Amino acid sequence: MAPFKLAIIVGSNRKASINRKLAQALAKLGSASFTPHFVQIDDLPMYNQDLEAAAWPQAATRLKSEIEGADAVLVVTPEHNRSIPAVLKNAIDWAARPSGKGVWGGKAAAIIGTSPGGVGTACAQQHLRDILGNQGALVMGGQMFITWKDGLVDDTDAIPNDATRAFLQTFMEKFAGLVGKLAA
Repeated sequence: MAPFKLAIIVGSNRKASINRKLAQALAKLGSASFTPHFVQIDDLPMYNQDLEAAAWPQAATRLKSEIEGADAVLVVTPEHNRSIPAVLKNAIDWAARPSGKGVWGGKAAAIIGTSPGGVGTACAQQHLRDILGNQGALVMGGQMFITWKDGLVDDTDAIPNDATRAFLQTFMEKFAGLVGKLAA
């Protein structure tokens, strides 16, 4: 069976984002089941319904096309002020518009995040689960709390710690299993 097309959205526009580093490691861990593609979200204008009547932004068209063309979406996000970052919410809004023509409906999705705190992305993950579920995405159950520590991901996007690598490998395999069931 060919690998599933996986759109990876990192909910941070920071170049040195620890969530981007985790996403790159997850893409590597899931390479047996997924062909990953990182979706750019930091070039989107702030969503404004007035723009729907004008020329639809090219970045929003690209975003929707990349999500629509994927078999599944993996969102790796930090937590900002006990919720999801504005750049991520903006991307979700663009991909949901215009009304009735969003690309989230029926799309398999998984959510994960990391922060230096023990459960630093718990609120963001819950909010994101609610938002994506409301848009019709089929969000994999469970929350993944990954505490970021120096060395969690090395310079080759590998996870050196055997237990952590096995834990995250199981997460990616579980997600691939869900995507496979939904594709059948």
